[in-house]
Amino acid sequence: MATDQQTEKRPTVIKKYANRRLYHTGTSTYVTLEDLAGMVRQGEDFVVFDAKTSEDITRSVLTQIIFEQENKEGQNLLPVTVLRQLIRFYGDSLQSLVPSYLEFSMDNLSREQQKLREQMSQAFGPSAFQTMEEHVRKNMTFFSEAMRMFSPFAQRREGEAKPASEDQGNGSGDLQDLKRQMAEMQAKLDQLSRK
Repeated sequence: MATDQQTEKRPTVIKKYANRRLYHTGTSTYVTLEDLAGMVRQGEDFVVFDAKTSEDITRSVLTQIIFEQENKEGQNLLPVTVLRQLIRFYGDSLQSLVPSYLEFSMDNLSREQQKLREQMSQAFGPSAFQTMEEHVRKNMTFFSEAMRMFSPFAQRREGEAKPASEDQGNGSGDLQDLKRQMAEMQAKLDQLSRK
């Protein structure tokens, strides 16, 4: 049994000092938030403790990393609408559901990541971005409907659903061709997601 505990890798301990410096106890070196972001990308697990109080501050340090990444030009993953919606959930009766839903969604995205990359590499030009946007819209619709199930009396906010009239109007051949291509790509995505 002792061998099993030895082979199980424990998270690296990072200590944060009052001067805001982060100390990697495994390598006995000071690290930056960027170094910690690299560790996350490489799949290395770590915990951060306040050096003075021994309080676990991992969550706030990870949030700082996200904040730093979001402030880099061209690296925005969190649209303003999502940030606003997250803020709305604080103190809401559904607040306790949000973490498990987000964790479930991120796990699914991670699992589907390779399939998504293959699909994106097969698509050409702006079609790749359109496919991604459609996938995101579909997930957000699912999320909105799931939240509505838990809050049946909530009124629909402006901008949640696009009116069907947007699809009408321009009947040019190019637009129809693009719509056909999108439908074909969506059918392929649906097929792949069922596997």
